[in-house]
Amino acid sequence: MNVLDDLAGGLVVSCQPLPDDPEDPMRDPYVQARVAAAVVRGGAVAVRVNGPDDITAVRPVVDVPVIGLYKHGTEGVVITPTAAHALDVALAGADIVAVDATDRPRPDGRTFADTVRLIRERTDVLILADVATATEGVAAVEAGADAVATTLSGYTPASPPTDGPDLGLVARLAAQLSVPVIAEGRYRTTEQIGRAFDAGAHAVVMGNAVTSPLWITRRLVPATPRAASAPEKRE
Repeated sequence: MNVLDDLAGGLVVSCQPLPDDPEDPMRDPYVQARVAAAVVRGGAVAVRVNGPDDITAVRPVVDVPVIGLYKHGTEGVVITPTAAHALDVALAGADIVAVDATDRPRPDGRTFADTVRLIRERTDVLILADVATATEGVAAVEAGADAVATTLSGYTPASPPTDGPDLGLVARLAAQLSVPVIAEGRYRTTEQIGRAFDAGAHAVVMGNAVTSPLWITRRLVPATPRAASAPEKRE
């Protein structure tokens, strides 16, 4: 058994501030640690946390697996883009390191397989491959990934954007792979969670819909009369 077994049939919660808003008040390691503790108390089987500082803050306050990643940059490969970032995440205390496993070029010139080898040589963490397509998922497992997540579906040129989660990708990966498939990306309702498990997901990740007051409020405010009557802002 390994920590991935602890995720089986459960909800993983991503505890991260909004990446596109540097003024998000949730952008603080202490705050993210409190958020992580709260979602674990609510039943989350694991948390997904961004960056060494937040991982270091979260690790002592939860007793569930920590999926760590390191977002760096704004274009192309952003999620744990280099082997050095992956090692920083592992050293910060993550049990599982999430790494972009798409076929796009990586900033350090290494392939995903190269990154996997380096992580294996220097740590004992498990590797979660974030992918956008079934082909990338198969290639990631061949390169040594311990699990695959649909995190990047809709966010790369190889995968068209959709409003909701990519349940079809979950089903295709579950049918083709022998490793756990983690459903992630635009999960917002209990119905979507259930459909992901029906499609073969090992676990489901929810993020902003649970942990971002800023994101949630922005989605709710347009339904109010005040928002409807407000003058349009001109750029």
